[in-house]
Amino acid sequence: MLAFCLFLAGTHVWPAAIDLVNSPLDNGFRLLYNLDFARAQQQFTSYEQKHEDDPLGPACQAAGYLFSEFERLGVLESQFYESDAKFDNRKKLSPDPEVRKAFDGALARAETLARARLARDPHDKNALFAMTLSSGLRADYAALIEKRNMASLRFTKEATAWANQLLAVHPDYYDAHLASGISKYIIGSMAAPVRWFLRLGGVNGDKKAGISELELTAERGHYLAPFARILLAIAYVRDKDRARARQVLASLKEDFPNNPLFGKEMARLDQK
Repeated sequence: MLAFCLFLAGTHVWPAAIDLVNSPLDNGFRLLYNLDFARAQQQFTSYEQKHEDDPLGPACQAAGYLFSEFERLGVLESQFYESDAKFDNRKKLSPDPEVRKAFDGALARAETLARARLARDPHDKNALFAMTLSSGLRADYAALIEKRNMASLRFTKEATAWANQLLAVHPDYYDAHLASGISKYIIGSMAAPVRWFLRLGGVNGDKKAGISELELTAERGHYLAPFARILLAIAYVRDKDRARARQVLASLKEDFPNNPLFGKEMARLDQK
């Protein structure tokens, strides 16, 4: 029955994770998705040391610190809760202060380098992506670890603005669609009065458009393509589209066999 549902839902050919093997940043992200955080940070540090003026090095280090906290605290696993009430009532998290210090330091270095490069060239794609990524990481930390929802929305708005600047001059930088995709999906999923209030502040949501942008990143993105697939799986679970969620999780499990989250969530779906 499940196979039949997958057939009806359509079949995406997700990009293979083996594509991420071309540079220390590629290797670092592959290790990150396989939960090998120490070796991932070695790759990001190596890149930063060889490219001291490139903000992507420290921005990727910050991503590594955040992912390690997500894993330690079970953050991504909790996102698969289908009930908003269960998620809202989850236990309070206790972030590691040393990881937070390293996270903030990496973001500060990334943003300083990015702004310096943008002062010389407003179209610098690495700088624009580093600013997009930094704001997005701040939004994720605020929402998923600190439970500061309004602060997260502010950072999400900043990430979307940087992403739009990047896409305006480099329309094939598909990783940038992740920021606006998340923003549209989250805000589009909120109750109508909340959406109306946020629109007054210039923050718009469109759940279907958000999914489309996440799918675009998943299919054509680079560093963030696997993360977009994780977010899509979460979105499909929360939208009760279990067949598509399982399809995405199966592809992630195949590409990142050392990450037990994907198999665990597939088993949870199968039980239902």
